[in-house]
Amino acid sequence: MQLPQSYDTLSSFTQFEIKSLQVEDAIWASEKIPAKVHSEWEETVSLMQEIGMKPRLRTFRSWLWASATISSRALHVPWDEAGCLCPVGDFFNYAAPGDESSSEDADEETSAEGAAWNSEASLRQRLADGGYEEDEAAYCFYARRRYNKGEQVLLCYGTYTNLELLEHYGFLLSLNPNDKAFIPLDPGMKTSSTWPRDAAYVQGDGRPSFALLSTLRLWATPHHLRRMVGRRAYSGLQLSVENEASVMKWLTNKCQAVLDELPTGPAEDSSTMGMVDRMQECSSWEDCVGLVQSSGGEIREFLLANGLEEDGVAGSPLPGKVKRSMRRFRLALQWRLCYKKALLQCISYCRDTIDTISSQRR
Repeated sequence: MQLPQSYDTLSSFTQFEIKSLQVEDAIWASEKIPAKVHSEWEETVSLMQEIGMKPRLRTFRSWLWASATISSRALHVPWDEAGCLCPVGDFFNYAAPGDESSSEDADEETSAEGAAWNSEASLRQRLADGGYEEDEAAYCFYARRRYNKGEQVLLCYGTYTNLELLEHYGFLLSLNPNDKAFIPLDPGMKTSSTWPRDAAYVQGDGRPSFALLSTLRLWATPHHLRRMVGRRAYSGLQLSVENEASVMKWLTNKCQAVLDELPTGPAEDSSTMGMVDRMQECSSWEDCVGLVQSSGGEIREFLLANGLEEDGVAGSPLPGKVKRSMRRFRLALQWRLCYKKALLQCISYCRDTIDTISSQRR
């Protein structure tokens, strides 16, 4: 009774909501998830019938809810690969690795209490915030820092990109230090280094990943010289001033080209998110349509996708299905906005690097 009645994981996203991600790689990855869940349900229906499950529990809707429950709330235990549900233990919201501030802990190191606190640091690190302990016969959680009264206790579930957070948990972070923005690379670039494709990306703060820089530096080097400078490139070092400037210019142009190809820009996405926020506050169908008439565009497409006609019954409340779709639509908007901001920050990073290189030349 206390579990959510619905989830916003990617397996629940409609085709419209998935398309709202806009980025081709994200759409392709997201489309596979609902299809996979549906395939698993079809494979299991006969077994559910054999063990006598009630018809209402054998529906795809029930399967979708159950699989999302396990994905977003189950905790690992050694005796069952599906994990277990832990009352109270699933209350904790997520903090990305490295998010916690260490300034408070630094002051504690001077006290005896702080010394005792720090002596358990390795244990807390090893448990990664929580785990089942055989000796205690309990699932134990550990705080990585001291919390003040009234503060929210956050736990780290692992290292996830925003798309992975959406897939498994149904939320994302506006500032996620582990987020990745992938940009298309030319075929020749992929063969210029041995880094795997998923290691070459733009970080959430706009900085190119180690592998992306290494790949581009080698690609910008004449083919007959790559073996000679390979060790230096794989060590993360600049190959030359000219090479670095060439890499930064290419990355600037590529990020801008990707942004230009997308249907909307960050400013428009922010405006649409604001409109969705206002729609979520509407108490009736009539209020919602009034907002849409003043906006149009993607918001109108959302209403059409959800079967909301402008000639509905005045005063009737918004269906719960539409409200849930609004939440997922907003998550898609938020994801693509984070992606675009990362590319914009990458452009700024590259331009700053080019300016620094130019000043060094002078």
